[in-house]
This record gives sequence, C-alpha cells and structure tokens, in this order.
Amino acid sequence: MDKQKSIFNKNFYWGASTASHQVEGNTHNQWTEWELSVATQQAKKSKNTLKDLPIWDQIKSEAQDPKNYISGKGVDHYNQYELDISILKKLNLNSFRFGLEWSRVEPEEGVWDKAEWDHYKKYIQNLLDNNIEPFLNIWHWTLPVWFANKGGFSNRKNITYVNRFVSKVCEELQIDKLKYVITLNEPNVYASFGYLTGEWPPQIKNPFIAAVTYINLVKIHKNMYRILKKANPKLQIGVAAQLANIQAKRPHNFIDQSVTKIMRYGWNWWFLNRINKYQDFVGFNYYFTDYYKGLKSSNPSVPKNDLGWYMEPEGIYPLLLKVWRHYKKPIIITENGVADINDEHRRWWLEQTMVAMKRAISEGVDLRGYMHWSLLDNFEWAYGWWPKFGLVAVDRKNNMKRSVRSSALWWSEWLQNNK
Repeated sequence: MDKQKSIFNKNFYWGASTASHQVEGNTHNQWTEWELSVATQQAKKSKNTLKDLPIWDQIKSEAQDPKNYISGKGVDHYNQYELDISILKKLNLNSFRFGLEWSRVEPEEGVWDKAEWDHYKKYIQNLLDNNIEPFLNIWHWTLPVWFANKGGFSNRKNITYVNRFVSKVCEELQIDKLKYVITLNEPNVYASFGYLTGEWPPQIKNPFIAAVTYINLVKIHKNMYRILKKANPKLQIGVAAQLANIQAKRPHNFIDQSVTKIMRYGWNWWFLNRINKYQDFVGFNYYFTDYYKGLKSSNPSVPKNDLGWYMEPEGIYPLLLKVWRHYKKPIIITENGVADINDEHRRWWLEQTMVAMKRAISEGVDLRGYMHWSLLDNFEWAYGWWPKFGLVAVDRKNNMKRSVRSSALWWSEWLQNNK
C-alpha cells in the first residue's frame, strides 16, 4: 500500500474506545447487581428475541446460558491494560477513550479508595508514556450501589454527590496532564432505556421520571464542565452523545418528514442545544441510520450486523454536516463500530466511514478525531458476551488471549500510509 497524501490533519486523533464496566472485570455497581437478578430471565427469552438474527446458530448456546449475562471477570483489562495499550500502539492508533469506574474509587458513600485512584493514575501515565492521547470518560452508565439506592440521577438532590466526585477526579488524577475529558456517555440512551422503556436498570417505565433524569443530566454536565475548567482552564471538554442519521422513508411525504423532524430534535439536538455553551467540542457516537415511515422506523432488511441493526456507515456523512452546521465547533467521533463475530463487515464499515469523513472534511467540517468501538471484545450490556465489536478478539476461555482481527490489521496498514 503506497503512501498517499491524506486529507486528514497530521494531528488527527485515530483511536479506539472502551468502557470500564465492559472490559475491566470484577466491578461492583448497580449494573452488576442487576445482571445477577435478570440473567436467568434473559437467557430464557433469548430464543424468542434473537432467533431471527443471521448468526443465531453460532451464538444460541451462549445466548441461552445465564452466564452470558454476567460481566464477571470482564476481559481483565484492569490487570492487562499495559498489554492492551501496547496493542493499541502497534495498530498505529494515537488516542484512547477509556472510562473511570466511580464504584471503584468511591465504593461506599464518602469512602475513597486510594489504591484505585493510583491505578487510574498509572493507567493514564502509561498512555502518555506511549504517546497516546488519553480521552477520559468520567461516566459511562454505571453507578455505585449506594448512589443508585439514593435514586441516582433521577433525584436532583443527588447532584451534589456528582459534584463532589468530579472535584475528587480533578484532585486525584492530576487533571493538568489531560487535554480531553468526556463527561457523560449517551445520556439520551440512558434516560430512555433505564426510565422510559424499562429495559435497563433501574427498570422504571415512567415518562415523567425519564424527563426529569434527562434534565438533571444537563445540569450535571454543566456542573462538571465548570468544575473541570476551574481545575484546568485549557482542558477540552465534551460529551459522547448518541446521534442517529434520521431520515424520512418517503422524502416528500408530509407525515414522514414531520416525524423525522421531531425525532431529530428530540433524539439528536435537545441535549446538545442545552449544553452548547458548556462544550469545547461536539463528541458523538454513530451506529444507526433510521428511516421513518409514519410513526415507525422502516429500515431496509439488509445489510444487518450481528445484533440485527441495519448498517449504513456512510450515514455518518450527513450527520457530520448537520452537527457542524448546528454548532460550528470541532467534532470528535467518540464511538463508531459494528458487531461482527466473523469479521465480515468491519473492513467495509471502516472504509465507508473514512470515505464519509473525508467527504465531510473536504466540505469544511472541522473533524478532529475518530474513536472506533471497540478496542476489545467486551460485555455488551443487556446482550452479554456474544456480540463482538472488538478490533481485538478476546478468548475468555483461554486465559483472555488477545488476537488482532484481520480487519484491524488492514486498518493499521491504512493508517500507516494515510497519516
């Protein structure tokens, strides 16, 4: 592969993402407690919910096993992070988004664990020593059990605990060493699945509580921003919003167009509009293009990834244009990837995504970075272990052996020739 002149700036951040609960192992938070309570139920209903997936025959024994829904030892990233960071570097990546597990550093209210703070300090230093830019993600869906028992983010009085936690982050993690911090991951998804549909903990189905939680998360982000900026005014701060490329199935149909506009505003722009003065860059995660026919999504039947999600990687292009037009701030794609156990689609997904990013940059979009989800195979929340998003496969039955997938090797070579 010949060296080519690249449209991407030489300082462009090429990276990968992880979340603490999904990879570290041996966490104890509200999610681990929920896993134990629903694992058997999840396994029993899997045949009905997953039988139409194209890979059902491959994953059915795992999906019907309650152990699939327990995060347990994770992929032991907590202990093997130095190895994983070395793999990251070998893949020609220069940045890494990782999570801080609140339940580790404050397992009980007001009780701080110095050893855990030291762990994260060493973690960040290892990234810096390898010339990899750390992107610290402060909150990624999990909560200490004591905080969840107080009502979590649905109780506005609890914001004071979040403020205290973020102040401690600034104190303990030598925030002056960092350039980038992501405050919250996908607040729209969290509020929807936890408090509206009730599919995730705390399994509440109440539109009012969902709305209150979402509004509280706006306040929480603004407070985080102020606290972090006071500690390090040079810090670049944003969120990892979940944005979808929402389109009308029938472009000239009034109902389809109206529903599309409402969905775009509610899902994509409501939260970002309210924090716009409190973000230095716009971070967003992209997985979905959704076509609306009337009040329901009506996506093409193919191609689909292993989770049954319709795949349109180039859908990130119109989304980049809209984000740039809305906010005129630097953009970082904080997550983007595909569940692909057989590594059939990942190279195509990456190729199409990079073509879309090139096109957006050529049209004036200030895109600064791209973080692929995920570096490692990980625990995929309510789905458990069978979805495989990793650039690196992890054999959990064979001492957590890491194996770089062929698509990742291809991408690494591409990066070597296009930086």
